[in-house]
Amino acid sequence: MNKILIKRIIGFAGGLAVCILLWNAPLSGLPVDGRRCLALSLAAVIWWAAGVMNPGYTALALLLFYSLFLNPEIAPRSLIFNLWTSPTIYLVIGGFLIAAAVQRSGLGKRIALKYILRFVKSYKSIVISCYLLGLLLSFIIPHPWPRSFLLVSVMAYVIKAAGLEGQSARNVGLTIFVGSIPTSMVLLTGDSTLNSAVSGFVGSSVSYLQWIVYMGLPGLLAVFLTCTFQLCSFKGPEKLSIDFNEVRGELRALGKLSGLEKRTIAAIMMAVLLWCTDTLHGINPGWVAVITAVVLALPTMDVLDAASWSQVNLGTLLFLCAALAIGSVGGATGMNEWIVGLLLPGQVSSNPYIFALLCMIICMVVHMLLGSTLAVLGIVTPAIMTFGSMVGIPPLASALIAYTSVSLHWLLPFHHMNLLVGAGEHFDERQALRLGVLQTVVVALVVLFEVFWWSAIGLI
Repeated sequence: MNKILIKRIIGFAGGLAVCILLWNAPLSGLPVDGRRCLALSLAAVIWWAAGVMNPGYTALALLLFYSLFLNPEIAPRSLIFNLWTSPTIYLVIGGFLIAAAVQRSGLGKRIALKYILRFVKSYKSIVISCYLLGLLLSFIIPHPWPRSFLLVSVMAYVIKAAGLEGQSARNVGLTIFVGSIPTSMVLLTGDSTLNSAVSGFVGSSVSYLQWIVYMGLPGLLAVFLTCTFQLCSFKGPEKLSIDFNEVRGELRALGKLSGLEKRTIAAIMMAVLLWCTDTLHGINPGWVAVITAVVLALPTMDVLDAASWSQVNLGTLLFLCAALAIGSVGGATGMNEWIVGLLLPGQVSSNPYIFALLCMIICMVVHMLLGSTLAVLGIVTPAIMTFGSMVGIPPLASALIAYTSVSLHWLLPFHHMNLLVGAGEHFDERQALRLGVLQTVVVALVVLFEVFWWSAIGLI
């Protein structure tokens, strides 16, 4: 048997053993359904971390086991599958479809190629461009994975034109996927899967403009710091002789702005306008994403077709549903309250900076052990929110601290799906670990800045 299969088998057995142990363990202060919820949840998290099977199948198993083995009066099916009746899941679905439209129309590639011709002059500018292009594309592609793979296809021409080889070329690959992490923080639609989960944890919608106000500056700081640490850690050639003829050739091959691109631009402009004014019209960003997808599929638009549905990753949707269910079901069964008492100190200073740093450390420790970003958020966020309420920190601020601490953090690729989708082919674990150690400093600085910023604008 190969090493990967052995790891999967060990992970399966380990998760099952933990589940059986906790299922029968006399855990003081934890009700029966809370104990069962803890057993099933930790087993699922271990399976996610070990890659026992595709995350969607593990998520499906967890949702099934919740439904079968928990008291339906305490954890009703409507609670377990609550995400499917909320606009949050449809923001994710709409995000996948909008990303498919941008790719199918060729708009994303055109934007990236034009940017490269105008701004890429050196190795340093290539690295910076990966971050800036990721941020720019986040306005029109509401998911980091398609943005990253679009940048991979575009940067391949830059790497070839610049004559980059070996480690320098792989550093550019690392930049693309690492850059997708902080750039996803700036907009609510920067990561339609992870960012939208915050509303699910808090239990109330966070508007597009609210997200920009609360997370825009912290997100830009995270982009700047991560990019700076990467430039300091991975040196490239001092001089490049870039032949842009090949890039120009690709751009010429696209021709003039096509009808598909024009129609895609019009639909996305409508979406951005509605997202920015959601406090005026009251339409949730999730419904705006769905409206945009439907408009793009109309006979007069014809940007999305039947094949576009293949871009909607059902496994990701189930994964999001299960990760959020851990928090909601954990709250109903008493698991979250029990975890608060176990992980968090009985007393802590009401100083928001001390609170934020303590929560950050807890979140990162759990993340290092368990891996999956969404699953860890599902476990720690409700606990952090409960803890925050004890010292007067609003639930949204607590949830955003947990979100920042986990979503910006990694050591190895399995800690973040944005990295995992590119690991191996475009960069290796050693590169990710080298930058991941420094990223811990970035997380701390951004979390502290968030407390300062939120205090200034009145969130805290």
